Amino acid sequence: MSYEVVIGPRVRKSFKAIPRKCQTLILLKLNKLKENPRPSGCKKLKPQEDLYRIRIGEYRVIYEIKDSKLIVIIVKIGNRKNIYKEYGRAV
Repeated sequence: MSYEVVIGPRVRKSFKAIPRKCQTLILLKLNKLKENPRPSGCKKLKPQEDLYRIRIGEYRVIYEIKDSKLIVIIVKIGNRKNIYKEYGRAV
């Protein structure tokens, strides 16, 4: 059972601002989400929603899992210092 990883245009734009070396590491992790959207080390952010976070060095990826459709939606990718401010304190 393989999930589809969906990255929206706004996330792609912010992703381009990340250094190439980190982009490569992030893409490797995103590829792994296809097989296991809840890897060890991921953290559920909101109990009422299916929002999760994975850490990749100084960067964080916030994503939503739609199990019924086998989709992982990347909500935000950013530096750990700013990602929660940009996304909202509710996370």
